[in-house]
Amino acid sequence: MATPDRELTATRLLHTSAERTYDPAVEIDWDADLAPGLFFTPPERSTLYGTPLWEALSEPQRITLTRHEAASVAGLGVWFETILMQLLIRAYYRQDPTDAHAQYALTEIADECRHSVMFGRMIDRLGCPNYRPGGINDVLGRWVAATASGPRMYAAILIGEEVLDTFQREASADERVQPLVRMVSRLHVVEEARHVRYAREELARQIRAAGTARLRFDQMIIGRAAYLVGTRLVHHDVYRSVGIDPAVGRRAARANPHYRASLRWAARRVVAYLDGLGLIGGPGLPLWRRSGLL
Repeated sequence: MATPDRELTATRLLHTSAERTYDPAVEIDWDADLAPGLFFTPPERSTLYGTPLWEALSEPQRITLTRHEAASVAGLGVWFETILMQLLIRAYYRQDPTDAHAQYALTEIADECRHSVMFGRMIDRLGCPNYRPGGINDVLGRWVAATASGPRMYAAILIGEEVLDTFQREASADERVQPLVRMVSRLHVVEEARHVRYAREELARQIRAAGTARLRFDQMIIGRAAYLVGTRLVHHDVYRSVGIDPAVGRRAARANPHYRASLRWAARRVVAYLDGLGLIGGPGLPLWRRSGLL
């Protein structure tokens, strides 16, 4: 199937953005009390659900754990979106500002600015720490933000966006989940749908322009992005909130068949798409296997 013309796609996305763009500062009641007794993610999506550690927790502790897990996902979302904004502004610098494609890049940056503020306010409202990748992941994140282009840029964007999108689509419709989290998820899902379409079509164009040697290197970088998402979507420090040693909680989560199934479920669409483009394999395949997303 031919990829639609980038200017035509960008023009359509600009029109959709004008019709369906939301301001979280207005759309969300940030002063509303949190609802007692509700989870912050669907409980069966918790990293420890179904494990002996989960069974040993009281109901309030389980709710607390999902509160910190939701904050961790939001923190990773801010981190990814900050990298994405840098990638887009670097690409825009080389483009013609009269082109619809360039104008949509700026529009997406504006969306991501609002999303990052929204996630930051949610983390603050939940009263949780800012869980974000550190160490080597922080170093690699800054390197990607400063250098990435072509297939690895758009594929890494899609992995982060589509995995988070799948979890949020489910949470936004689950009445067991806090209204605040549901509303944040709903607004993010609506606007991310445009970003995913933009990235998918641009990735397909970049693949056609890339050579074999370039794609082999990109496969490794894309595999590293998948590994980060699969292993750091929920930061191991969240387990301190319910009195579990982080190392113990991390091992239990990594071995938990329920959570492993959730990761594969959340990644199924993006995995199928990237695999169809030949981006899962080569030197990046071991990282994909360790990510838990396959």
